[in-house]
Amino acid sequence: MLALMWVLEGIDTVTLNALDSFGVQSWVPASLVNVLWSPFLHFGWPHLIGNSVPFLVLGVLTYLSGPARWLFTTVFTTIVSGLFAWLFSPLGTITAGASGLIFGYLTYLLARGIYTRKLGQILVSVVVFLAYGSVLLGVLPTQMGVSWQAHLGGAIAGVASAWYLHGRDRRRSTVA
Repeated sequence: MLALMWVLEGIDTVTLNALDSFGVQSWVPASLVNVLWSPFLHFGWPHLIGNSVPFLVLGVLTYLSGPARWLFTTVFTTIVSGLFAWLFSPLGTITAGASGLIFGYLTYLLARGIYTRKLGQILVSVVVFLAYGSVLLGVLPTQMGVSWQAHLGGAIAGVASAWYLHGRDRRRSTVA
């Protein structure tokens, strides 16, 4: 996925940013389909470079939960993050980038440790929090031009994914 992001940014550069218009444009119904691919698009190389390492690290850690759990978390977070950007951004704002997905992976990993109560996953949660916890402030509207809406949607989706994928298992085992 990361390689695809880099290829698309290369194409975007060559086409003078023609792909930027395929981000999520708030309150434009025809733009809703863009929710599916907007995480692969970025507004320039600095944007992509800033997202690349956390996307790779948190994405791989999420993948280690299993391919099906990674896929569910990725798709669910992409959709929820994109819908938050579409619904809560000012009219006509275009949102693109992997940061909503990064927030989803981050909060999935943090919440997974809580839901599973497994020592190894709790330790991963602690390490992830120490390394990336400060970015959680990105869910607040503090920086102009940064989609806190997509970040917030991604963060909520990550927690919901962890609850759905891991919290249900714990509930089932306590009932049985």
